[in-house]
Amino acid sequence: MPADAVHETVIVGISGGVDSAVAALLLRDAGHDVQGLFMSNWEEDEEGYCSSAEDFQDARRVCEEIGIPLHRVSFAREYRDRVFAHFLDEYAAGRTPNPDVLCNREIKFGVCFDYARRLGATRFATGHYARIGHDTQPASLLRGADPDKDQSYFLHAVGAQRLGLSLFPVGGLRKPEVRRIARERGLPVFAKRDSTGICFIGERPFRRFLEGYLPAQPGAIETAAGERLGAHRGLMYYTLGQRAGLGLGGRRGHEDAPWYVAAKDLPRNVLVVVQGHDHPLLLSGGLSTEPVAWIAGQPPGARFFCGVRVRYRQHDVPCEVILRPGGGADVAFAVPQRAVTPGQYAVFYDGERCLGGGVISAAARVPAAAADRL
Repeated sequence: MPADAVHETVIVGISGGVDSAVAALLLRDAGHDVQGLFMSNWEEDEEGYCSSAEDFQDARRVCEEIGIPLHRVSFAREYRDRVFAHFLDEYAAGRTPNPDVLCNREIKFGVCFDYARRLGATRFATGHYARIGHDTQPASLLRGADPDKDQSYFLHAVGAQRLGLSLFPVGGLRKPEVRRIARERGLPVFAKRDSTGICFIGERPFRRFLEGYLPAQPGAIETAAGERLGAHRGLMYYTLGQRAGLGLGGRRGHEDAPWYVAAKDLPRNVLVVVQGHDHPLLLSGGLSTEPVAWIAGQPPGARFFCGVRVRYRQHDVPCEVILRPGGGADVAFAVPQRAVTPGQYAVFYDGERCLGGGVISAAARVPAAAADRL
């Protein structure tokens, strides 16, 4: 926490979970004027899969226990326009999006951040497991102290200016410590399980949810050689590297081994599958991105070495980054990576510091000669 952040008015995004509850508690104990802000982003849930109503009641109980006021606001329209519309567009294009990144940039540290400032906040805080380097100009984004919970990957698109006015009170703690604090201080959500996935999907079957917005277009499942093996229900329901749900089983003339999604042929509406977890068609020697969002506002250079993650909960992979005109990047991995997925994010790191990231637009296949040596 920056040295000058003493007795400030801090508004905490209270989600109803244990992380934001402890964040609010720690800030209050530090002497700040703390207020809670609960936001809802989804209002179409006739089947009751989204837990927003229950979460609000938990947030209210937490704030009563801590002794701070709680504001409530809906950003459902903004979420639909800025996050959900993109989510649908990406699936319609055969890609696999990650809406959490856009939600952080556009909603939590976008309209919600602005709303908190209008309420009088000098700082905005959340329960994210990440840290902010306030001793640098501009502020930097650092990994959370708990490697199993680090959320810097999802925050990479938030700019340094907004990070500099934000606080992540639990970013220096590990999850068991956060739960211990909540239990010892009597917070009612100390044992509440972590939320997973996207709120508007909740625990409902993903395929059923998606088909309510996008028409399914069944097509063929083929091998890389063009042999038809079966039928898929729609390319949007599958992601690269996927094994489950293909409905193939054993096939005459093929070894008895699992099948994996290797590619989506959109023009022909064909799902291409291969056998073998590390089949060469599942491996990539690099990738290309759309324009990269650099936290500091600019890249370290036109060509540089760093670490990259192509999915959450992945160890950094050493790579070389070469910037293209227009802001995109070409990335070469030191070690081939499996199931690099367009629509997901490539996020760059320099040690503990997150540099930024961009949407993966294409993966570069490992050359055949190199694949033979793997």
